Formats: sequence, C-alpha cells, structure tokens
Amino acid sequence: MEIIWSEEAAEDYYQNIGYLLESWSEKSAMNFINEVDSVLEIIKERPEVYPLSGYRSVRKAVIRKQITLFYKVEGTRVYLVRFWNNYQDPESMKL
Repeated sequence: MEIIWSEEAAEDYYQNIGYLLESWSEKSAMNFINEVDSVLEIIKERPEVYPLSGYRSVRKAVIRKQITLFYKVEGTRVYLVRFWNNYQDPESMKL
C-alpha cells in the first residue's frame, strides 16, 4: 500500500509535533512520531483494520486519546485526510 499525505494531514501532523515540542518535551514529540509510524505500518498491512468513521468511506485510527487519524483507502493507495485534535469542535472538521 502506498501512503499519500494530504496537505491538511501534513499540516496537522507538523502542528501537533510543534505543539508537543513547545508545550511538553522532545520525548513526547518523539513518542507521537513513533505512534503515528506504528499506526501507518498497521494501515499499510491491513488498511481496513480501523473502523469506518461514518463519513464517505473514511476510516479513523486513534493515535492517542487527543488525536485521531482520518484516512481513506482507494485501491492500493491510502490517503491520509486529517490528524484531528479530538478537543476541537467536530462540526468544524472538513474531510
């Protein structure tokens, strides 16, 4: 499976890392990066392992309780849509 990052997913990812570096620690940021890498490896091997979100065939993988990855599987490609901060208003999410 090929992983393709949307502009929004990449921006969300780097914003989360920046926040962790600024407000927590380098170790916390590295843990987040490792958690994302682990989830992406699982998705590459078994893309349908995580549940559907209920929105247009988009699946959701909880990275940690604060962050959920939304992604879509199309053929041999996995499109990363957003890394969503679960404390934000879900009505404001644009998938």
